[in-house]
Formats: sequence, structure tokens, C-alpha cells
Amino acid sequence: MDLDAYRRSAETFVSELTSAYYRHYAGLEAEYEIEPIYARHAGLFTRDAVSRLREHVAAAPTETDQQRRGRMLLDFAVEGTLGQATKALDAELARREADLSIEIDGERIGLRESAALQANEPRSEVRELVQQARLELTARELGPLYRELLEVQHATVSELGYGSYRAMCEQCKSLDLDRLKRQTDDFSAQTDTVYAPLLEPELQRSLGIGFGRLRRADIPRFFRAPNLDAWFPAQQLLPSLIETLRGLGIEASRQRGVTLDIERRPRKSPRAFCAPVRVPGEIYLVLAPVGGRDDYGVLFHESGHTEHYAHVDPSLPFEFRYLGDNGITETYAFLFQHLVENPRWLQRRLGIDDPSEIVCHARAQRLIYLRRYAAKLAYESELHGAQQELDKLAHRYAQLLGDALQIDWPEQTFLADVDPGFYSACYLRAWALEAHLRQHFEHCFGPLWFEQSQAGQMLKDLWRQGQRLTAEELLWELTGQTLRFSVLLADLRIEKPNPAC
Repeated sequence: MDLDAYRRSAETFVSELTSAYYRHYAGLEAEYEIEPIYARHAGLFTRDAVSRLREHVAAAPTETDQQRRGRMLLDFAVEGTLGQATKALDAELARREADLSIEIDGERIGLRESAALQANEPRSEVRELVQQARLELTARELGPLYRELLEVQHATVSELGYGSYRAMCEQCKSLDLDRLKRQTDDFSAQTDTVYAPLLEPELQRSLGIGFGRLRRADIPRFFRAPNLDAWFPAQQLLPSLIETLRGLGIEASRQRGVTLDIERRPRKSPRAFCAPVRVPGEIYLVLAPVGGRDDYGVLFHESGHTEHYAHVDPSLPFEFRYLGDNGITETYAFLFQHLVENPRWLQRRLGIDDPSEIVCHARAQRLIYLRRYAAKLAYESELHGAQQELDKLAHRYAQLLGDALQIDWPEQTFLADVDPGFYSACYLRAWALEAHLRQHFEHCFGPLWFEQSQAGQMLKDLWRQGQRLTAEELLWELTGQTLRFSVLLADLRIEKPNPAC
């Protein structure tokens, strides 16, 4: 196998695929034209390619960059082979999701737009109507496609010689899912009794309801936090980011190849994203604003991704620029996002004298996310295990998510609410690494680290490495510490509750 030729073709494929993803989910093109891209690069994704890359990894010296690159290429080839097998289903799901709509109060709303409607709707009964309409459409129109997609993925993984989808992810991505699950299960157990009391005052402030009345349909509105709008004016959204970057020694206006896409479009995905078409050189940050604090959070999150990709050393090999452990880029995204709940940042950038209400709301929101994703990891471990019966997993999904958030959870999204490649593990490890990394920055540069160009230089040095290291390796090289999910207990002040919250 000519590895250099394989890498060149792989980089072209990733750029073309990411560009198609950007144009469709940014609402610029109605169709998600990925089948011709796979056809042009069919040689990348064959059983023979996977077999030869396995042999290359096995022959490489352990714990070397040669082995790292080989493992990343193998992961790419396996993921791409799965994508090749499901490309028509992926395209049809995207097309159907973009075309579907619901009717609320006599008005047709696109399925993708309905998430923003739910977040901005002050009436609980209307939020519930939106939720039920979304669930009905998901189950009827998208559910069969998601089921077929999962079945094809599992069958393809078996054909490639892996015992299960889960086993494939553990081997190709160097994930220790059992260890992570033990840590996240322990976190959930330790936060069980404080969860509802911690949320109660924040729900009262944001929604005017107690925890006992919370429903799944209310969560987007709670995250939207309309009671905090006055502190997060739309006109300060971009200036606050520009000034933050400037404090770190980064002039946003001078960054080549970075495009900020915040225009509203009917087909635009409600989920913000960063599309690194060429790393570095062509990066898109896509946001569909809904207003208030949530816009700040998602903008800063995606800016963390954007700055990471924009600063990657262009001389790095393809694997380290595009592939590797996505827990790394998610860590930088969470590091930036966390600024929006940092009391000192709120005082310095938005002039908020007493940000305690914002800090307490963010703490409650983060606890929801952490418990939800811990439950997703547990569910996906069962879903993608060697033995699974899909028809029985809808109830299991609702049970695990419902127990985690202590509310009734719908079964209809048990196949739609699944991120590919155990991305839930990337998020969970990134939340932990971000807490470790933030502590390191505060120790080195003080509580106003985000205004120190030296901190910016340290970030640039880390960004330049792309994703050569795993999350665990990066933390060890930087601080000599072991990645621990329990770091989030102290970070959330669960061990030492803050009376102000």
C-alpha cells in the first residue's frame, strides 16, 4: 500500500466531505451531495485498505508517531467504510430533516427551526406541542431511516472482523470505555442527591416552575435562560469574542481563511458547528442565533474549535491535522465556552458587577449536560455491544436518560439521539480535560488568564500540535496529571456547595 498516496487522497476526501456538510447544514444547498464524493474516493474505503492498515499498525513500533498515524488512518478507513455503506441513508436523512415541518398555531415551522422556536417560546403548553410534533415526525419519518442506518453500521463492522461497533471504537480510537463509564457512573451517583435541589432555584428564576414540573420540552427554554437576556445583548456578541481573542494576542480581523456565518436561513441547522474544510486555511464557524446567553455560549464553543484548527501547524502530517482524538478539539471549545460563565470574564467583558445569577444558572446547566452524557455513554455501550435487540432498547434509553435527569424521557429518539463513533466519550473526556487545563492556566497566569498574551501563546503552542496526542496524553505531557472525571465534582462545587447558588 502506498501510504503517501492514500494520505493525499484522504485529505482531499475529508475537505470535499466537510465542504458539502457545511453548505448543506448552513442552509446554502438543499441537497447533501455526498454520494459523488464517496464515488470519487472509493479506493479509500475497502476491506483490503482496512486489512493493510491493520497490518501497518501491528508492525509499527509501539508508542511512536508511526503507530499513532497508522492507528488514525485505520480509524479513518473504518469510519469511511461505514460512511460508504450508509452514504445514501445519510443523504436521505439530511434531505428529509431539512424538508420536514410542523404546524404550530396555524403556522408551518421547519423541523430544524422548531428547536429555536421551543427555546424562545414562553408558554409551557406550546413548548410541549412543539415537542410532541417533533417526536411524532422523528418516529414516523426519520425513525425507520435511523434504524436502517444502525443496522447497516453494525453489519459492516462485523464484515470488517470486529466483534461489535463498540469493540471497533475502542480499538481504533484507543478508548477505554469501561474505565470512563466507571468514572461517569460514580459522578452520577455522587450528584444524585444534589441534582434536584441545585436545579430548583434556577428553574424558578428562568421558567417560573419548580423541579417537580420540569418536562423534556422545557429544557431548551431553560438553556435559553431568557431571564438573563439583559446581560447578554446581541450587539456585544461579536465584540466580546474579538476582545477576548485580542487579550490572548489574537487579532480576529487578521485571521485568513476563517469565516463567521451567522446569517439566518430557513434550512440552516439549529445546531452550531465548525467546519474545518482545510486545516489550516479554510474554516467556517456556523451559528443560527436565537438570542441571549445561549448565543454567547455556542459562539465561544465553536470559536474554540475554530481557533484550534486555524492555528494547526500546516507542516504536520495529514493525520495530526485532521484526524486523531476529537476530545482534544472539544476541550478547547469547552475552554472558550466556560468563559461565558466565568465571573471575572463577565465583569471584564460585559461589565456585570454581580454575575452570581449567571454563574449559578450555568452550573445547573452544566450538571444537566454531564449527567445526560454519562447516561448516553451507558446507553450507547449497550446499543453498540455485541448482543443488542433494538426493539427493547427504546425503553432502556428512556429509562437511563430519565433516571439521569429525573424526569420522564421520550422513547422516540432512542436511535436519533446517538452520536457516531462514541462521540459521547469525546465530550465527557473533554469536559474533564477542560477543567484540568483551566486550572493549569489559572495556576500559571492567574484568574485573568484570558487577558494574558502568554496564556494565548501557550494555547497557540498546544493548537499547533493538532490532535497528535490523546486527551490523556496531552494532560500528562502538560501537567503530569492523570485525566480524572472526578475533577468536575470540585469544579462544580458539589463537594463544597456554594451557598449563593
